[in-house]
Amino acid sequence: MSDQGPIRVLIVDDHAVVRSGLAAFLLATDDLELVGEASSGEEAVRRCAQLKPDVVLMDLVMPQMDGAAATRAIREACPHVQVIALTSFKEDNLVQAALQAGAIGYLLKNVSADELANAIRAAKAGRPTLAPEAAQVLIHSATKPPSPGHDLTDREREVLALLVEGLNNVEIADRLVVSRSTIKFHVSSIFSKLGVTSRTEAVALAVQHHLVQ
Repeated sequence: MSDQGPIRVLIVDDHAVVRSGLAAFLLATDDLELVGEASSGEEAVRRCAQLKPDVVLMDLVMPQMDGAAATRAIREACPHVQVIALTSFKEDNLVQAALQAGAIGYLLKNVSADELANAIRAAKAGRPTLAPEAAQVLIHSATKPPSPGHDLTDREREVLALLVEGLNNVEIADRLVVSRSTIKFHVSSIFSKLGVTSRTEAVALAVQHHLVQ
């Protein structure tokens, strides 16, 4: 145990049996202290503000506010609190959502007690811990090319949405109250960024990749 006392941990999980298992683990570890539990993302955000834990063990898949949204809210309200995503799932989108929200660690629930304790200590010291599966997702996302349309501006997305609706340049200019030359410029920029040469291709790509609402 450090001179500063035990590391204060908040458990967040919508399953009571998981919370009690984690609570027992914390009680059995000298330098870790359970300061509270939450059964939802909303409750986690409230309890963080009240309890000021050092580290939060955050389940990701919960009804209403999920773990990534709760992580983001906690990191904004209490930047000193570190969050470890602790989940049964290793899907790419969950890993990325948790880490983008500010989680410092991503562990699967089959982690050993020693590994979990070490991850909590590392989080308190500001060091990340990733399950091999989560590290793999990050490597994969760093090496795959960005998805089409990732660099479109908000205005270009607006113009693209109107192209999908079937409007021509004159109609788009009228709808957005700008000049036709401005729309022509936007359309040519959209074609260039999407790597297409026609409106038909641009519309097909937009629909296929859900680039517009």
